[in-house]
Amino acid sequence: MTGQAVFVTGAASGIGAAVARIAARRGYRVMIADVNGPAAAELAAELAAEFKNDVESVVLDVRDADSWDAALASTVERFGSLDVLVNNAGIIHTGNARDLSLAQHRDIVEVNLLGTITGVLTALPLMSAQGRGHIVNVCSMTSFLPLTGYSTYGATKHGMRAFHHSVAIEERDGPVTFSIIHPPSTRTPMLAQEMADPSSVIAFAEKSHSPEEIAEQVVDAIAKKPVEVVFPRWAGRFQRVAGVFPVLMHWAIPRVVRKGHKRRAELAYEGGAR
Repeated sequence: MTGQAVFVTGAASGIGAAVARIAARRGYRVMIADVNGPAAAELAAELAAEFKNDVESVVLDVRDADSWDAALASTVERFGSLDVLVNNAGIIHTGNARDLSLAQHRDIVEVNLLGTITGVLTALPLMSAQGRGHIVNVCSMTSFLPLTGYSTYGATKHGMRAFHHSVAIEERDGPVTFSIIHPPSTRTPMLAQEMADPSSVIAFAEKSHSPEEIAEQVVDAIAKKPVEVVFPRWAGRFQRVAGVFPVLMHWAIPRVVRKGHKRRAELAYEGGAR
């Protein structure tokens, strides 16, 4: 598997940067794609020097189809193929639905859902023409449960999961394979944003995980090609089942919110003490 060309979106920081680092360490050639061009270029240079491997960067606005065309064309020109696409880029505007502007709701949809759709539809013909390819979509455990403070964010993840599996089934007889990964709360700049907003307390009801833990799962999926990965394994399966029953969701979520309030207060106290 080493030597394959892996294209990672949102790769200048957070989970995407951790994916790029682990993939480069394992011998993959990596294209770091991010809307923040200077940060992407800096990380690419660092990883190329550290692992003596082909690591490049490209500017990508996932909302723009022309940007996708140019970025993937650049990858094929540089590496000779596009073997793996990791759709990782995502954003959140914290707050209850009524408190966000329509522009903020639209922003989340355009990046998280339409950005992923555009990436898949741009990569799919290239991979099909070369006779191989693997698409890994980094989704979220919020794709199974409607969480307060995450209405549109969760909606985009529900939509991403539905789109992912629909396309995977449509393309079942083709040369492209598909995996979808569902991270839980992860210690990225997004979590810091959630810490500052009381409406997002539910993110603190469970143990948060490092970007590296999630990235290991993502890079493992490149080789193992699982259909779907929930994380953590057992708690994630419970959440997936709970999301099937509306009555159970309406009973459980307020209790989880109370737990999140308590844990967020503890974390704030611990931070202040330090």
